[in-house]
Amino acid sequence: MDDIDAMFSTLLGEMDNLSQSLAETTEEVPTSPRRSTFGFTNLNESLNELEEQDLDALVADLRSDSKTSEVSTDQQTGRQTTGQSAESAMTQQSEPAVASSSSSNAAESSKRLQMSEPQTKADKIKLALENLNEAKLIVKVLMSDGSSKALMVDEKQTVREVLDKLFEKTYCDCSVDWSLCETSPELQIERGLEDHECFAEPLSVWTSESENKIYFVSRPQKYVMFKDPQLFYMWKKKTASLSGINEQEKQLLLKENFGGSTVIVPDLEGMLFLKEDGKKVWKPRYFVLRASGLYYVPKGKTKSSSDLVCFVHFEKVNIYTCINHRQKYRAPTNFCFMLKHPCIQKDSDYIKFLCCEDEHTLLLWVNSIRIAKYGTVLYENYRTAMQRASPSIKTLYSAAHTDKSNGHVTDCPHEPPPDFIPPPPGNTQG
Repeated sequence: MDDIDAMFSTLLGEMDNLSQSLAETTEEVPTSPRRSTFGFTNLNESLNELEEQDLDALVADLRSDSKTSEVSTDQQTGRQTTGQSAESAMTQQSEPAVASSSSSNAAESSKRLQMSEPQTKADKIKLALENLNEAKLIVKVLMSDGSSKALMVDEKQTVREVLDKLFEKTYCDCSVDWSLCETSPELQIERGLEDHECFAEPLSVWTSESENKIYFVSRPQKYVMFKDPQLFYMWKKKTASLSGINEQEKQLLLKENFGGSTVIVPDLEGMLFLKEDGKKVWKPRYFVLRASGLYYVPKGKTKSSSDLVCFVHFEKVNIYTCINHRQKYRAPTNFCFMLKHPCIQKDSDYIKFLCCEDEHTLLLWVNSIRIAKYGTVLYENYRTAMQRASPSIKTLYSAAHTDKSNGHVTDCPHEPPPDFIPPPPGNTQG
């Protein structure tokens, strides 16, 4: 393509049209039937495929929810009864209590759950089918060792809350590196879900035929911008000089760039390879990161702000890292990332592919864009994760110290953190 600037103008216009069409169709197109399971064909099949211990855990969750609901109902009934006057009390002698009437369904459900303990798998499945309400989802979460956990998740729960639930079920440590990652075998991409996100939201756009999966994995790069801020805010310096940065200097960088009401975005810029629309052709282009979006330098122009052209704003797109795109799209390297609207689940001209020269450059761009997109929320996520991890670290240290004082050392009862996200089935790194 000779006139690449014309291609950019066309792409930007198409993205605007896509954003407008997505906003318009939200109200016009009827919503598809709500899904209750992810990672399974349907609810009945998902329950049948669960291992015995997972099904027991699901039934236990349902019983726990039932008891909580019953306590809440009893408290509400007590408050209403206490506030009744003598005259209304006389009326209640001849009429059913309002609170009892409104809570009859909940009470009936609670009795079904508590009257008898289901013995067979069929009984447990029947119990789950009868009591799984619309606000609950069953999600298969895959582990690095090939096993999986079936979680009952509230549709309003955040990723942080689901991570906490997994910590309890897997007995792993509560390191800040643990992540829930969405993978798409069809597009060969993956993305670590941010802790503040509603967990059900990205799953809600999966098609019924989707082979997308959720992994529970340890990703040291999740909060690397807070562990090693010098990599992002002093990136122009030589690597050797950055290695000598001490902890006090790191904290000063964090205070300068994240301590205010707004985040200072790394002034990252450099050459990236852009995939041409509809072709397996990649062209070099100089990109500049700003808080408002990603910009590029047009052909024959300078890097001055007046010459920069906006490539994409981050409000309506997510950033994904790519798997084996060197083979799939003939990318110059395997260090690629993608920018797309979360509703796009198949190959599309609206997807933007970019390729970096090496792994370190990919790390800088992906995480710097996350800083620009999420701002102070990302830093709050990190601080919350650190607070959650602190008691776990203290507990593990105390247990190890006790064992040593008794003359023996035992392994910490947590799952060793995996160091990779398995690629989609049928694909290998080239």
